[in-house]
Amino acid sequence: MKKSMKIIAALLLGAVVLSGCSRNEPSQEIISSDHSRPIQSETNSEESNSLKNNSLESSFSSENSVPVVSLPSSEASDSSSENVSSSTTSSEVNPIETSSSEKDAPVLLYMGQASIRVVTPENKVIYIDPYAGDDGQYSLPADLVLVTHAHFDHSMVDKVMNRAEDCQIITHNEAVQNGEHKIFEFDYVTVEAVEAGYNSLHDVRKCVGYVLTFTNRKSIYVTGDTSKTEQMPLLAEKHIDYAFFCCDGVYNMGFEEAAECVELVKAAHNIPYHNTTTTTGRQFSRELAEQFNAPNRLIVEDGEEILIN
Repeated sequence: MKKSMKIIAALLLGAVVLSGCSRNEPSQEIISSDHSRPIQSETNSEESNSLKNNSLESSFSSENSVPVVSLPSSEASDSSSENVSSSTTSSEVNPIETSSSEKDAPVLLYMGQASIRVVTPENKVIYIDPYAGDDGQYSLPADLVLVTHAHFDHSMVDKVMNRAEDCQIITHNEAVQNGEHKIFEFDYVTVEAVEAGYNSLHDVRKCVGYVLTFTNRKSIYVTGDTSKTEQMPLLAEKHIDYAFFCCDGVYNMGFEEAAECVELVKAAHNIPYHNTTTTTGRQFSRELAEQFNAPNRLIVEDGEEILIN
């Protein structure tokens, strides 16, 4: 009987154990199932990322996508800075070239009436028809003084007190000899005397204009006191760069005749000067200068400098 009871108890215990094991299996399946979902989810995420990467690679390789795919702001800023810097560097070349050109250009100072000072690239100083201008404008030591004729408002050579040891003075007397207009050669300029006068107050035999050609091959023409001359059409062959035309209309030709002379000389720039008749005060009138209706007109006021280039 006791043996039978032990067998029954053992059978009952086994049934309980088996029953307990069967209850725990669903729990394991749930854990396993729960764990399988993240794994499946990570696989989908990798596939999704792969698809996104492929899509991005495709967009980078597409020309149409280039404007859309922009650099980070810092990189874009650096790139923009490089472009600006490059542009600035290239634009800085021109001023260097210009300044080199300016260095080779004579500097012309208009002092009023017919008075002009030129400083050449060789640091030679030329005064033309000294009269107008203050003492400071005559302070540079003269290497050459040119006088077109004897009237006082063109020939005040004494204003040029500061002179180089080898300073030369050329007046109409030296410039015209036996009816022939002379050419004077210097290392820094060539001076050619040309006709002037042709009116009741200015005798062509006693008046000259000058064409100055500098070492940079640029030239200026000053008419001096004159009306239209027979030689002016020939001056067009010289391809003059800057021409100064007197135009007071009282002692010389006026604006209309001066404009006709412009058509004959055909200079690149045409400048009205000697446009007043006053002997006191300012020796230039802007208002009158603006009445000079000529092509390629350039108004240079007294005290103003221009580069002959």
